[in-house]
Amino acid sequence: MRFKRLSLMLLCAVMVFALAACGGGNNNSGNTGQAESTDKPAAEATDTTEATAAPDDGTLDHSKPLKLTVFSTTANYAGPQTGWFAKVIKDKFNIELDIVASNLTGGDTKISAMMASGDLGDIIIFGDDKNHYPNAIKGKLLLDWTQDGLLDKYGTDITKQFPKAVEKAKVAFGGGSAVYGIGNSVATNPSGPSEGKDMTWGPDLRWDLYQQIGAPEINSIEDYLPVLKKMQELEPKNEQGKKTYAFSLWSDWDGNYKMTLAKQFANMLGYDEIPDTALYVKADEEKYYDFLSEDSWYMKSLKLYYEANQMGLLDPDSLTQKFDDVVAKYKDGRLLFSWFPWLGAANYNTAERTAEGKGFALVPFKDELMYSTGFNVYGGNGIISIGAKAKDPARIMEFINWMYTPEGAMLSAGSGTAVPNGPKGLTWDIDASGQPVVTDFGWKAYTDQQNTQVPEEYGGGDYYYGSNQMNFSFVVPAMVNPETNEPYDHNLWKTTLERNPSKLDSDWRAKMGVLTAKEYFEKNNLLAVAPQGFTGKEPLTMDKTLEQKNKQIGTVIQQISWKMVFAKNQAEFDKLNKEMHDKVNGLGYADVMDFSVKKAEELFEARKSVK
Repeated sequence: MRFKRLSLMLLCAVMVFALAACGGGNNNSGNTGQAESTDKPAAEATDTTEATAAPDDGTLDHSKPLKLTVFSTTANYAGPQTGWFAKVIKDKFNIELDIVASNLTGGDTKISAMMASGDLGDIIIFGDDKNHYPNAIKGKLLLDWTQDGLLDKYGTDITKQFPKAVEKAKVAFGGGSAVYGIGNSVATNPSGPSEGKDMTWGPDLRWDLYQQIGAPEINSIEDYLPVLKKMQELEPKNEQGKKTYAFSLWSDWDGNYKMTLAKQFANMLGYDEIPDTALYVKADEEKYYDFLSEDSWYMKSLKLYYEANQMGLLDPDSLTQKFDDVVAKYKDGRLLFSWFPWLGAANYNTAERTAEGKGFALVPFKDELMYSTGFNVYGGNGIISIGAKAKDPARIMEFINWMYTPEGAMLSAGSGTAVPNGPKGLTWDIDASGQPVVTDFGWKAYTDQQNTQVPEEYGGGDYYYGSNQMNFSFVVPAMVNPETNEPYDHNLWKTTLERNPSKLDSDWRAKMGVLTAKEYFEKNNLLAVAPQGFTGKEPLTMDKTLEQKNKQIGTVIQQISWKMVFAKNQAEFDKLNKEMHDKVNGLGYADVMDFSVKKAEELFEARKSVK
């Protein structure tokens, strides 16, 4: 590939494939005009709109129900929070949540409409801290957590455990004093890979079918296509007689820029994108490349999916389906490849299947270099905020703070990236030796979330939709819980790793010579860990003109990318490729590239703060 090396300069960026978000804000707490989702109604306002007064002992009065609208740009569910998580927060805080998800109702158009209304809801989740978040701050749409000592009084766990995350919030977005939100996936330890048992990416294949075709060596990413074709020929239909495919894509994660699922192979080579820029950046070196260049794995992925479609390996529903549709297909055994262990294995690998040796597992290619997100004491780019018109901000602050405590983190650790632990006493507990251990019911729930019914005493419903549907990871699941001296992630507990493995696990471990996917990459020195730092300066942002230009370019890239994947032949593919490059160049792609280079310099400078 053609790489460029940069001089160093400015800020931090945790690179995630999560969608673009929204943000912003100022102060005041009063009545809120509840914004409504386009598909499900927002929760009604409570009887009282006055802030809860704190008794003399400093505790808050939870006697009145508090119904909150959560506007999440990362959620894949809209409507009232139900099930076990709803039961826990109802019992503990007398809080009920209603989730508005821009992913499901218009994307950036929905975000813009919410911002134009002047009310983003009570709690706001931003997929990243670019564009929408600073714009909402400027628009006075978010509450300043330092107002009336809100953070100091009711966010004490955040301020004590994660002071650098608060520092970043103030310096980067609060003019040195205000706090309009706090970052996701925050940690206390400053270095090393932050993933759990599995990495964020795979690639994962149906291990049983891969073994049956002789487990051929895979030297390059392109080698997966003939391997997957043989696997498809071996199992052309699932148990219900429906056709199987290697890849099944979805578009509802695309936002207004790029085709999201065309970036994953770059992550398997040690690179990730800087959101809303034109660059992929190396995790552990000062290298980057233009993602529209000939050697970019964005462009190569479009070609790979095009060839897969020509071979009958690409699900034709990809053009119209959504993420939940793909989840259902993994569950039904209709797919053979997964970019993520939290997608394929999490939905197909039931206890019954893995006992038979069936399931998804890591099948790496030669010299794969896995991008690894390092622990981040400053917090990630995802942001949780409180709306400027939020009802009872003290109780909201208390609730958010609790999610960053060992109790709150233990409950939903893994949310957004993996299966959450769930309620103590149901899915996990502390054994006689004081170690956390997954219960029999827990293993059933973790391996078959949507088909596992939770007892009514714990909230009822299925385990999957009972999980925290805000889709926001508060602390890094791999971080050690000080109350158990074990990571929050149940997959990393000693009792889990020593548990009798399934036939699938035994076979995979014997052939790979390790216990976990993470151990494979660590043992073979195939991890590229990206330090997560902060420059101590306000982040560089696009001006309005460049931001608009970038959106237009992103829309062109996204639309033509999908057309290229489903091109009728190579000639049409090449024609569309040229059309995309001509259009973006005409719209000012060079200006976006200049800004992108400055963001890369900023990122490299930020990394120095943790080295």
